[in-house]
Amino acid sequence: MKQFSGFAARSEYAPIPLAFFSALLPEVTDIAELKTTLHLFRILIPMKRNPQFVTFSELAGDANLMLSLKAGNEQPSDTLRRVIDMAVKRGCFLNLSLGNNATQENIYLLNTKKNQENIEKIKSGELRLPRLEVYREVELETKPQRNIFSLYEENIGLITPMIAEEINEAEKLYPASWINDAFKEAVKANKRSWRFISFLLERWSTEGKKNGTYQRNLKTTDPDKYFKDKYGRFFQR
Repeated sequence: MKQFSGFAARSEYAPIPLAFFSALLPEVTDIAELKTTLHLFRILIPMKRNPQFVTFSELAGDANLMLSLKAGNEQPSDTLRRVIDMAVKRGCFLNLSLGNNATQENIYLLNTKKNQENIEKIKSGELRLPRLEVYREVELETKPQRNIFSLYEENIGLITPMIAEEINEAEKLYPASWINDAFKEAVKANKRSWRFISFLLERWSTEGKKNGTYQRNLKTTDPDKYFKDKYGRFFQR
Protein backbone atom coordinates (compact mmCIF):
# COMPACT_ATOMS: atom_id res chain seq x y z
CA MET A 1 0.00 0.00 0.00
CA LYS A 2 1.38 3.38 -1.03
CA GLN A 3 1.29 5.88 1.84
CA PHE A 4 -0.55 9.15 1.24
CA SER A 5 1.81 12.13 1.34
CA GLY A 6 -0.58 14.43 3.23
CA PHE A 7 -3.15 17.15 2.58
CA ALA A 8 -2.12 20.41 0.96
CA ALA A 9 -2.30 23.60 3.02
CA ARG A 10 -5.11 24.96 0.86
CA SER A 11 -7.08 21.76 0.33
CA GLU A 12 -10.72 21.98 -0.63
CA TYR A 13 -13.24 20.51 1.80
CA ALA A 14 -16.51 18.68 1.23
CA PRO A 15 -19.28 19.57 3.72
CA ILE A 16 -21.12 16.71 5.41
CA PRO A 17 -24.31 17.20 7.47
CA LEU A 18 -23.55 16.69 11.16
CA ALA A 19 -26.72 14.62 11.53
CA PHE A 20 -25.07 11.97 9.37
CA PHE A 21 -22.52 11.22 12.11
CA SER A 22 -25.10 10.89 14.88
CA ALA A 23 -28.15 9.43 13.14
CA LEU A 24 -26.83 7.41 10.20
CA LEU A 25 -23.14 6.52 10.50
CA PRO A 26 -23.62 4.20 13.54
CA GLU A 27 -26.03 2.13 11.44
CA VAL A 28 -23.77 1.75 8.37
CA THR A 29 -21.94 -1.57 8.42
CA ASP A 30 -21.14 -2.01 4.72
CA ILE A 31 -17.91 -0.25 3.71
CA ALA A 32 -19.16 0.04 0.11
CA GLU A 33 -22.27 1.91 1.30
CA LEU A 34 -20.09 4.27 3.34
CA LYS A 35 -17.83 4.96 0.36
CA THR A 36 -20.81 5.63 -1.91
CA THR A 37 -22.53 7.85 0.67
CA LEU A 38 -19.42 9.99 1.15
CA HIS A 39 -19.00 10.20 -2.63
CA LEU A 40 -22.59 11.43 -3.00
CA PHE A 41 -22.06 14.08 -0.32
CA ARG A 42 -19.01 15.33 -2.19
CA ILE A 43 -20.95 15.54 -5.47
CA LEU A 44 -24.38 16.78 -4.38
CA ILE A 45 -23.80 19.38 -1.67
CA PRO A 46 -21.59 21.81 -3.64
CA MET A 47 -23.42 21.14 -6.92
CA LYS A 48 -24.60 24.15 -8.95
CA ARG A 49 -27.35 22.15 -10.67
CA ASN A 50 -30.86 23.00 -9.49
CA PRO A 51 -32.25 20.78 -8.14
CA GLN A 52 -29.10 19.06 -6.97
CA PHE A 53 -29.32 15.51 -8.27
CA VAL A 54 -27.08 12.85 -9.75
CA THR A 55 -28.09 9.96 -11.99
CA PHE A 56 -27.14 6.32 -11.62
CA SER A 57 -25.44 6.51 -15.03
CA GLU A 58 -23.26 9.41 -13.84
CA LEU A 59 -22.24 7.48 -10.73
CA ALA A 60 -21.55 4.30 -12.69
CA GLY A 61 -19.38 6.34 -15.07
CA ASP A 62 -17.17 7.69 -12.27
CA ALA A 63 -13.93 5.71 -12.55
CA ASN A 64 -12.70 6.52 -9.01
CA LEU A 65 -15.98 5.47 -7.39
CA MET A 66 -16.24 2.26 -9.39
CA LEU A 67 -12.61 1.39 -8.60
CA SER A 68 -13.29 1.86 -4.88
CA LEU A 69 -16.26 -0.55 -5.13
CA LYS A 70 -14.28 -3.28 -6.86
CA ALA A 71 -14.03 -6.16 -4.39
CA GLY A 72 -14.89 -9.85 -4.38
CA ASN A 73 -16.90 -11.47 -7.16
CA GLU A 74 -19.59 -8.78 -7.35
CA GLN A 75 -19.43 -6.40 -10.30
CA PRO A 76 -18.86 -2.76 -9.22
CA SER A 77 -22.09 -1.65 -10.96
CA ASP A 78 -24.06 -4.30 -9.02
CA THR A 79 -22.38 -3.21 -5.80
CA LEU A 80 -23.26 0.41 -6.55
CA ARG A 81 -26.92 -0.42 -7.16
CA ARG A 82 -27.10 -2.54 -4.02
CA VAL A 83 -25.48 -0.04 -1.65
CA ILE A 84 -27.20 3.05 -3.01
CA ASP A 85 -30.54 1.30 -2.52
CA MET A 86 -29.46 0.67 1.08
CA ALA A 87 -28.64 4.36 1.55
CA VAL A 88 -32.04 5.33 0.13
CA LYS A 89 -33.88 2.90 2.42
CA ARG A 90 -31.86 4.27 5.34
CA GLY A 91 -33.23 7.75 4.51
CA CYS A 92 -29.97 9.42 3.60
CA PHE A 93 -30.98 10.02 -0.02
CA LEU A 94 -34.13 10.29 -2.13
CA ASN A 95 -34.60 8.28 -5.30
CA LEU A 96 -36.91 8.75 -8.27
CA SER A 97 -37.16 6.44 -11.29
CA LEU A 98 -37.94 8.24 -14.54
CA GLY A 99 -39.02 6.72 -17.82
CA ASN A 100 -40.16 3.17 -18.53
CA ASN A 101 -38.59 -0.25 -18.81
CA ALA A 102 -37.07 0.61 -22.21
CA THR A 103 -35.59 3.98 -21.23
CA GLN A 104 -35.22 4.31 -17.49
CA GLU A 105 -32.95 6.43 -15.33
CA ASN A 106 -32.72 6.74 -11.55
CA ILE A 107 -31.91 10.09 -9.98
CA TYR A 108 -30.68 10.61 -6.42
CA LEU A 109 -31.05 13.68 -4.20
CA LEU A 110 -30.02 14.46 -0.64
CA ASN A 111 -32.96 13.81 1.68
CA THR A 112 -34.00 17.35 2.62
CA LYS A 113 -37.40 18.99 2.97
CA LYS A 114 -36.71 21.04 -0.17
CA ASN A 115 -35.83 17.97 -2.20
CA GLN A 116 -38.91 16.13 -0.93
CA GLU A 117 -40.89 19.00 -2.43
CA ASN A 118 -38.80 18.85 -5.61
CA ILE A 119 -39.63 15.16 -6.01
CA GLU A 120 -43.35 15.95 -5.89
CA LYS A 121 -42.92 18.78 -8.41
CA ILE A 122 -41.08 16.45 -10.79
CA LYS A 123 -43.84 13.87 -10.47
CA SER A 124 -46.56 16.43 -11.20
CA GLY A 125 -44.70 17.91 -14.17
CA GLU A 126 -44.30 21.30 -12.49
CA LEU A 127 -40.53 20.85 -12.38
CA ARG A 128 -38.60 19.51 -15.36
CA LEU A 129 -35.05 18.26 -15.57
CA PRO A 130 -33.77 19.57 -18.93
CA ARG A 131 -30.94 17.08 -19.13
CA LEU A 132 -33.39 14.18 -18.75
CA GLU A 133 -36.07 15.08 -21.31
CA VAL A 134 -35.83 11.54 -22.72
CA TYR A 135 -37.01 10.30 -19.31
CA ARG A 136 -39.86 12.80 -18.88
CA GLU A 137 -42.46 10.07 -18.28
CA VAL A 138 -42.44 9.35 -14.54
CA GLU A 139 -43.55 5.87 -13.59
CA LEU A 140 -46.42 6.55 -11.19
CA GLU A 141 -49.83 5.16 -10.47
CA THR A 142 -51.99 8.00 -11.71
CA LYS A 143 -55.57 8.39 -12.85
CA PRO A 144 -55.79 8.03 -16.64
CA GLN A 145 -55.95 11.39 -18.41
CA ARG A 146 -58.66 12.01 -20.95
CA ASN A 147 -57.61 12.09 -24.59
CA ILE A 148 -56.69 15.62 -25.67
CA PHE A 149 -58.75 15.32 -28.88
CA SER A 150 -61.81 14.29 -26.86
CA LEU A 151 -61.26 17.26 -24.55
CA TYR A 152 -61.14 19.58 -27.56
CA GLU A 153 -64.29 18.21 -29.19
CA GLU A 154 -66.23 18.26 -25.92
CA ASN A 155 -65.21 21.76 -24.89
CA ILE A 156 -64.49 23.64 -28.11
CA GLY A 157 -65.82 21.91 -31.23
CA LEU A 158 -64.73 20.23 -34.44
CA ILE A 159 -61.01 19.72 -35.00
CA THR A 160 -59.54 21.16 -38.18
CA PRO A 161 -56.39 19.64 -39.75
CA MET A 162 -54.35 22.68 -38.68
CA ILE A 163 -55.60 22.47 -35.09
CA ALA A 164 -54.97 18.71 -35.06
CA GLU A 165 -51.32 19.35 -35.95
CA GLU A 166 -50.97 21.90 -33.13
CA ILE A 167 -52.66 19.54 -30.67
CA ASN A 168 -50.25 16.75 -31.60
CA GLU A 169 -47.32 19.08 -30.98
CA ALA A 170 -48.71 20.21 -27.60
CA GLU A 171 -49.18 16.60 -26.53
CA LYS A 172 -45.45 16.04 -27.08
CA LEU A 173 -44.37 19.21 -25.26
CA TYR A 174 -46.57 19.34 -22.15
CA PRO A 175 -47.67 16.89 -19.41
CA ALA A 176 -51.21 15.55 -19.78
CA SER A 177 -52.13 17.12 -16.41
CA TRP A 178 -51.18 20.58 -17.73
CA ILE A 179 -53.33 20.11 -20.83
CA ASN A 180 -56.27 19.01 -18.67
CA ASP A 181 -55.85 22.05 -16.43
CA ALA A 182 -55.56 24.40 -19.42
CA PHE A 183 -58.92 23.18 -20.75
CA LYS A 184 -60.45 23.69 -17.29
CA GLU A 185 -59.09 27.26 -17.14
CA ALA A 186 -60.47 27.99 -20.61
CA VAL A 187 -63.92 26.73 -19.67
CA LYS A 188 -63.85 28.63 -16.36
CA ALA A 189 -62.88 31.85 -18.14
CA ASN A 190 -65.43 31.14 -20.92
CA LYS A 191 -62.66 31.47 -23.51
CA ARG A 192 -63.09 28.22 -25.41
CA SER A 193 -60.42 28.38 -28.09
CA TRP A 194 -57.25 26.48 -28.84
CA ARG A 195 -55.36 29.77 -29.07
CA PHE A 196 -56.24 30.54 -25.48
CA ILE A 197 -55.31 27.02 -24.28
CA SER A 198 -52.04 27.11 -26.19
CA PHE A 199 -51.24 30.49 -24.65
CA LEU A 200 -51.81 29.09 -21.13
CA LEU A 201 -49.50 26.14 -21.78
CA GLU A 202 -46.75 28.35 -23.18
CA ARG A 203 -47.02 30.76 -20.26
CA TRP A 204 -46.94 27.98 -17.67
CA SER A 205 -43.87 26.58 -19.39
CA THR A 206 -41.98 29.87 -19.10
CA GLU A 207 -43.34 31.29 -15.81
CA GLY A 208 -44.12 28.14 -13.85
CA LYS A 209 -47.36 26.54 -12.80
CA LYS A 210 -48.87 25.53 -9.50
CA ASN A 211 -52.28 23.95 -8.86
CA GLY A 212 -53.51 24.93 -12.30
CA THR A 213 -52.83 28.63 -11.85
CA TYR A 214 -49.99 31.01 -12.48
CA GLN A 215 -47.38 31.35 -9.77
CA ARG A 216 -47.70 35.11 -10.08
CA ASN A 217 -51.31 35.03 -8.93
CA LEU A 218 -52.22 31.97 -6.94
CA LYS A 219 -54.95 33.47 -4.75
CA THR A 220 -57.58 34.34 -7.32
CA THR A 221 -58.65 33.29 -10.78
CA ASP A 222 -59.81 36.41 -12.58
CA PRO A 223 -61.01 35.74 -16.16
CA ASP A 224 -60.19 39.34 -17.10
CA LYS A 225 -56.52 38.88 -16.18
CA TYR A 226 -55.87 37.46 -19.63
CA PHE A 227 -57.02 40.71 -21.26
CA LYS A 228 -55.13 43.09 -18.98
CA ASP A 229 -51.60 41.98 -19.77
CA LYS A 230 -49.49 42.25 -22.91
CA TYR A 231 -51.15 39.18 -24.43
CA GLY A 232 -54.64 40.66 -24.30
CA ARG A 233 -54.55 41.60 -27.97
CA PHE A 234 -54.76 37.94 -28.91
CA PHE A 235 -58.22 37.45 -27.40
CA GLN A 236 -61.70 38.81 -27.88
CA ARG A 237 -64.41 39.19 -25.27
